[in-house]
Amino acid sequence: MKTIKWGIIGCGDVTELKSGPAFNKVENSELVAVMRRNSDKAEDYAKRHQVLKWYSDAQLMINDPDINAIYIATPPIYHEEYTIAALKAGKPVYVEKPVTISEASCVRMAEAAVAFKTKLSVAHYRRALPVFNKVKELLDSKAIGDVRLVNLQMLQPDKSKIIANSEENWRVDPAISGGGLFHDLAPHQLDLMLYYFGRMKSICGTSANQAGFYAADDIVSGNILFESGVIFQGLWCFSVHEAQTKDMCEIIGSKGKISFPIFGSKITLEVEGNQQVIEFINPKHIQQPMIQQVVNYFLNLGSNPCSAEQATEVMQIMDTFTR
Repeated sequence: MKTIKWGIIGCGDVTELKSGPAFNKVENSELVAVMRRNSDKAEDYAKRHQVLKWYSDAQLMINDPDINAIYIATPPIYHEEYTIAALKAGKPVYVEKPVTISEASCVRMAEAAVAFKTKLSVAHYRRALPVFNKVKELLDSKAIGDVRLVNLQMLQPDKSKIIANSEENWRVDPAISGGGLFHDLAPHQLDLMLYYFGRMKSICGTSANQAGFYAADDIVSGNILFESGVIFQGLWCFSVHEAQTKDMCEIIGSKGKISFPIFGSKITLEVEGNQQVIEFINPKHIQQPMIQQVVNYFLNLGSNPCSAEQATEVMQIMDTFTR
């Protein structure tokens, strides 16, 4: 295998700009086919993005001999089924976040990758963005001394612009998404905490449906104690007034603080009273750096940028916070 020839299952909104075009822009990669249950929409996507083939049946696309890897971007309820089907066919998988609807489901996906001896990567793509790797560099170099605690707040109105659009609001249907908007946005945030601080010692949290706009909980709080002694405190609320909108992570150390939005590209570094702002420009196709790393991994040219086992830890945290 010299080129990864992709098939996309679920060519919805997230694939229009964030990921889909990047499969033709990274090295040793080509987008060959797309699948959507609505064949007209699959055909429309394929024609607009100059993709040769389109399908309305996922298994037919998985079985296509011209395709040697699968990207799954459906609602989470379908991730396990399609991932295991692709792995069983011997085709490596790159699956969207949240990786699935529960920790138990993610464990089954990880076990399938081992059983079928086929590779599986998860789209926690902030690991590959320069802005978040700069944060890791600052932490590793002890720019703020020894880390003491992390405060993360994600406060959004019900009609937040940060939340992806979809024809049906499946993101707030727990039967399809596993939860609510917390399940849609928090995987990026929690994965970064694991990327920065490593193994966890204990987790606790609580959640509730305060506004009653939909079936899912709209407020979540949680704490993590890492083995290093770092304490994480997170709060997510999706029913605040727009004037209270907030997206901020503060990492506080013995010498200063690093502050940054998870859905942004700017870092504020404060050390012993001195402040520095470091700004980045995110790529047009925000998943492109991660997709390049996944392609390299599938071609045995690099390590797995985010494994199913790492994603299982994220699902464990989410399940614990919302249990």
